[in-house]
Amino acid sequence: MNRRRSKPIQIGKVTVGGNAPIVVQSMAKTDTRDVRSTINQIKELEDCGCELVRVAVPDREAAQAIPAIKRGVSTPIIADIHFDYRLALMALEAGADGLRLNPGNISEPERVTKIVQAAKERGVPIRIGVNAGSLPKPKNPKLTIAEQMVEAALNQIKLLESLDFDLIKVSLKAFDVPTTIEAYQSIAQKIPYPLHIGVTEAGPPRTGIIRSVVGISTLLYQGIGDTIRVSLTAHPREEVIASYEILKSLNLRQRGPILVSCPSCGRAEVDIIKLAEAVEKELLKITKPLKVAVMGCVVNGPGEAKDADIGIACGKGKAILFKKGEKVRTIKEKDFISALMREVERF
Repeated sequence: MNRRRSKPIQIGKVTVGGNAPIVVQSMAKTDTRDVRSTINQIKELEDCGCELVRVAVPDREAAQAIPAIKRGVSTPIIADIHFDYRLALMALEAGADGLRLNPGNISEPERVTKIVQAAKERGVPIRIGVNAGSLPKPKNPKLTIAEQMVEAALNQIKLLESLDFDLIKVSLKAFDVPTTIEAYQSIAQKIPYPLHIGVTEAGPPRTGIIRSVVGISTLLYQGIGDTIRVSLTAHPREEVIASYEILKSLNLRQRGPILVSCPSCGRAEVDIIKLAEAVEKELLKITKPLKVAVMGCVVNGPGEAKDADIGIACGKGKAILFKKGEKVRTIKEKDFISALMREVERF
C-alpha cells in the first residue's frame, strides 16, 4: 500500500505525519480535575504503548490541572476544547502539547484567531476535529453529511492558513462507517496535513471494535491516516490494544506478540478457547514482536501454524511444543501455559 504523504508536525516529542510511523492515540476517561486518577490512567495507557493522550477540558479547573498531569506522565497531552475558546487559551498557558477544536462549536473567526495566535507563539499544533453529530450549519443544505464534514474542516483550515498557521491535524469522524470513509477519502485529496482517523462513538468492545476495524482498516489500506484512535465504551487500554492489533494486521507496525489460535471444534480434546484466552492475557506483558500459536489439533497444528515462532498443538492430556513448525518436545496439560511462556520469554 502507498501511504499518503502528509506534512509532518510535532506534538510534544511525537512526530505525526510525513515518514513517521502511524501514531496510536487514546483519551483519558477520568475527570481531568482529579489529577491523581488521570495520571494513573495515562500511565496505564503508556504501558500499553499509547503515544498521545487527549484529556477533556470542560472548565477552568480542568485546564489548571494540566501542569500537574504533565509532571506525572511522559506522554504528550492534548487538550480537548468545546464551546468556550477561553479554555483553549488557558490550556495553552498551562502547557498543553496540542489542542483539539471542534468547528461545530468554536467557529467565530475572532475567537479562533485568539487561539491560533497563542498556539503559534508556543508552536503548539491544533487538531480540527469535525464530528458528524456537531456540524456547523452548511452553506448548502443539499450536501451529504460527509460533504458537510469536509466543508466544515476546509473552512476552518482556510481561517488558520490566513493567520499563517500550518501546525494542523484534521479528523472527520462519524458513527456511520461509509460516511466516515467518504469524508476522509475526500479531504485526503484536498489538504497536505496529517489526518487522525477513527469511527466516533463506535460502541462497546464487541461491536465497537468491529465498526472501528472496518472504518480504520479500509482507510489505512488506502494509505490514509497518520494517527488512529479506536473509540470504545470501555477502559481506554482496550482502545490502545485494539489499535495495535489493527496496525499489526496490516503489517504497518509491530508491537507485542501476534496470537494465532484455531477456533476449536468437536475434534479438540482440551478447552482450546479457555487456553487461548489465558495465553492472550499472558502475552499482554510482552512488548517485543513475535508470533505465538495455540492449536487444538496435535496432528495438523504445527503445520497449520508453521510460520509461528513458538506454539503448542494440543491433544488429550498433552501437547507438542514447537518452534517454526518443528517439534521441540511433548508437554503435559498442567504445564501448557508455563512451558509455552518460558519458551516465549527465551525467544
